Amino acid sequence: MTSTLSYRGHEAPSNSDEYSPKPEKPWSIIRPVDYLLREQRLLFIFIGIAIASMFFILQPGFFASNVDENARFVPDQHHRVVYETPLSRVAQYHSGSMVNSGAKVPLGLKRKSLRVVVTGGAGFVGSHLVDRLMARGDSVIVVDNFFTGRKENVLHHFGNPRFELIRHDVVEPLLLEVDQIYHLACPASPVHYKHNPVKTIKTNVVGTLNMLGLAKRVGARFLLTSTSEVYGDPLEHPQTEAYWGNVNPIGVRSCYDEGKRTAETLTMDYHRGANVEVRIARIFNTYGPRMCLDDGRVVSNFVAQALRKEPLTVYGDGKQTRSFQYVSDLVEGLMRLMEGEHVGPFNLGNPGEFTMLELAQVVKETIDPNAKIEFRPNTEDDPHKRKPDITKAKDLLGWQPKVSLRKGLPLMVEDFRRRVFGDEKDGSIKNKHTSLNDS
Repeated sequence: MTSTLSYRGHEAPSNSDEYSPKPEKPWSIIRPVDYLLREQRLLFIFIGIAIASMFFILQPGFFASNVDENARFVPDQHHRVVYETPLSRVAQYHSGSMVNSGAKVPLGLKRKSLRVVVTGGAGFVGSHLVDRLMARGDSVIVVDNFFTGRKENVLHHFGNPRFELIRHDVVEPLLLEVDQIYHLACPASPVHYKHNPVKTIKTNVVGTLNMLGLAKRVGARFLLTSTSEVYGDPLEHPQTEAYWGNVNPIGVRSCYDEGKRTAETLTMDYHRGANVEVRIARIFNTYGPRMCLDDGRVVSNFVAQALRKEPLTVYGDGKQTRSFQYVSDLVEGLMRLMEGEHVGPFNLGNPGEFTMLELAQVVKETIDPNAKIEFRPNTEDDPHKRKPDITKAKDLLGWQPKVSLRKGLPLMVEDFRRRVFGDEKDGSIKNKHTSLNDS
């Protein structure tokens, strides 16, 4: 008997498996037009186009408002877009991006903060340079092995997020991402560089190679602090940058003299052969707070001896001459050189010339008029005369020293007095010297 299933209100479902798609409607322009016209969609499209057009039309005028009204846009020799005004010609873009660290800042725009490494930054000159860079708003990395540097010289920057200190010897490679490299690492006083002459040569040669290699890899600008010692015992007076020097290549001072000469050679070869941006400064005698107390240099020797009531030791007849610049003047010169467009070398020193006896007399007047002078035999290869010709720095960097010996020496004496007698509550003189730049 066959049973039949019935569906109330429905027909029995079909057992057919055939599929029939919806028939395609013929394309017509009426449908998209109808879509655009419905709900005012076309009006909103035109409003959006108008807003975007106004933005791009008004944008150049916004930037132009920050520039001198007499400025005009011109391409320079490197195909950079620059603002040219009666007072300045400032590079803004290079290959579609901001100019590298050596460029000046476009008018109306805030200067970009740089990432700067200072080798030997815990030393005498290096720590004062670090102070200026930090005050300028840069991020500073100090690299120092503390052979002659002191942590106390940079202690006041600890805790600042823009400051880093790395204990490292530049003889070993170092990888960092930086915009500028100030390469100061090397013992600079006879007592220190004669202590281990082979190490001094390695620092000057291998250390400079490592820092130049870093500059090449990351595209940083590199500044070498060379020395007036490259002139040796000069036969030219005063010494210009064109003078090749009179150096004993096998003497007791040659580890430093010839080491720095080789460092200059390496620097120029990287510049010519690898297109590294470099700067070379030849530093003459410098004095100021934070010098090592017993480093064998004449100013620190005289000041420390006078404070300790010891005789001032003059080597030879005391008629050999030197030129003495205050540390703030040197730091200003180094920064101008780094930010400028000239490779160098540049003499950075004070052309005021003093004999050793005249210097001893100034120290006596400043500290102790009753101090005695004691003569000793002169040291080997000691230069008889030393005086920089700074015409090149004046003309191309707009730099010349401002602080006289009689103004700068008392600040150094104050720092030495605190350290000689054990009163180092502050660790260092904090920026007292900077006011002399404006005098």
